[in-house]
Amino acid sequence: MADWTEAELAALRRAYASGTTRVSYDGKTVDYGSADDLLGRIRTIERQIAGATARPIAGFAGFSRGDR
Repeated sequence: MADWTEAELAALRRAYASGTTRVSYDGKTVDYGSADDLLGRIRTIERQIAGATARPIAGFAGFSRGDR
């Protein structure tokens, strides 16, 4: 996982909700080219965070030939 912070994600969401493409957090400022670029960044971080917190699923597979 990359080093995303909840502060960064919250700042990105606030900027997107307010219609701006300039985001400031933790003493940093980033200008995104468009709202779509900003939304793409939000989705990327959300996927990364979700993937890092997801628990692996284990189970058994069943197979049938269909004739029994």
